Amino acid sequence: MRTQVAIVGAGPAGLLLGHLLRSEGIDCVVVERQTGDYVLSRIRAGVLEQVTVGLMERLGLDARMKAEGLPHDGFNLTDGGRLIRIDIAALTGKQVMVYGQTEITRDLMEAAPERGLEVIYEAADVALHDVESDAPFITYSRDGAQHRIDARIIAGCDGFHGPSRQAIPASVGRAFERVYPFGWLGVLADVPPCNHELIYANHERGFALASMRSPTRSRYYIDVPLTEKIEDWSDERVWDELAIRLGPDAAAHITRGPSIEKSIAPLRSFVFEPMRHGSLLLCGDSAHIVPPTGAKGLNLAASDVHYASEALVRFFKANDVDAIPGYPDKALARVWKSERFSWSLTKLMHRFPEDGPFERRMQVAELDYIASSEAARTAIAENYVGLPV
Repeated sequence: MRTQVAIVGAGPAGLLLGHLLRSEGIDCVVVERQTGDYVLSRIRAGVLEQVTVGLMERLGLDARMKAEGLPHDGFNLTDGGRLIRIDIAALTGKQVMVYGQTEITRDLMEAAPERGLEVIYEAADVALHDVESDAPFITYSRDGAQHRIDARIIAGCDGFHGPSRQAIPASVGRAFERVYPFGWLGVLADVPPCNHELIYANHERGFALASMRSPTRSRYYIDVPLTEKIEDWSDERVWDELAIRLGPDAAAHITRGPSIEKSIAPLRSFVFEPMRHGSLLLCGDSAHIVPPTGAKGLNLAASDVHYASEALVRFFKANDVDAIPGYPDKALARVWKSERFSWSLTKLMHRFPEDGPFERRMQVAELDYIASSEAARTAIAENYVGLPV
């Protein structure tokens, strides 16, 4: 098989890039090692920036998002004794949209056949070849047979553990990483949210987040040591801990119910440079990971896709030879700003094992400043709603 762009990974980044390229008449094929059902089973982010919403609008795939998503004008920070509202609508004139990553993926997946986007699922042993050349190709196995896709460009949208980043020689790439000493225990339940907006809580027992996926489905998190085991956390224990950490006002409105998904996710900050090597471009989690505190993971992947699709359209339709080399600088400029915000909010709202009384006083002073300063709240709101692309 021959195509202009071979995309590795059929998560939201790969599918979004595929749709954007097909809308411009550029040939592309998406290769995914998992089944479509498995891709849809992954529970991920739920807060969408303007860049992500805008790309879905541009593709005309925003109808269900607009019907079922929850526009939010703000969110809240609390340290137990007070609730600090970040009014992003008043401070920036914009909103965020609460709409699960699973739903974005479903919308993109279901539209693929009618939009002429070919997606090959259950492609095992995917490998990238000759990425330094102008004629890279992908090999994979499926149904007992070996397959090859020749392309001009390969886009690696295959996540942190995928083969795309591994195709860049160690002598060329450099990784920057911070691994955090805790993970987020997340619980999904079909119960109404305790608040109509997100609440990020800093409590002496640890961090908590009250979030939602719909008016009847809630997503809650608490931070736990990496040594914790999910089987030690019964639903009752999770609800009890959430009630303590979120504070009495939120606890009074928590509706308890059986979890439909429960997991512990480790946290890390990670950036790989460069995001392009030869004819290979990296997008999304293949190039960077952010802690979920700032709600940036999916949105950062979407901004990568925005820059990559622009570069690929100019390259293929306008013969702009500088478009591809210019991609990584544009993408990384936004990546590092988002990494900074996610790291700073994680540091502000979590208790680190090495922290002592001084670090705690610094957190209190920072929260005091945010509560009393519109400028501080504006800076947080601008980053939360999404920096310009």
